[in-house]
Amino acid sequence: MNMFWPSIVGTSVIFGIIALYEWRNIDPDRKKEKRAFAVLTITGWLLALLLVLYPTMPGPTDLIDMIYKPFKNILG
Repeated sequence: MNMFWPSIVGTSVIFGIIALYEWRNIDPDRKKEKRAFAVLTITGWLLALLLVLYPTMPGPTDLIDMIYKPFKNILG
């Protein structure tokens, strides 16, 4: 687990810099936009950390392959 710390810190710093830069560019009156930005940024940060910690984690295409695999046998 110790070898992951530089990647975790680096990913967090990069996300923080991007979030702070973009946050300042959002109009203060647009509260819904800020909320959506925060949710999407945090979700992306969590997904990035999961990929750092578990690089062999299956992705979205693996889920689609699993869903359509029975149809492959029927159709093809």
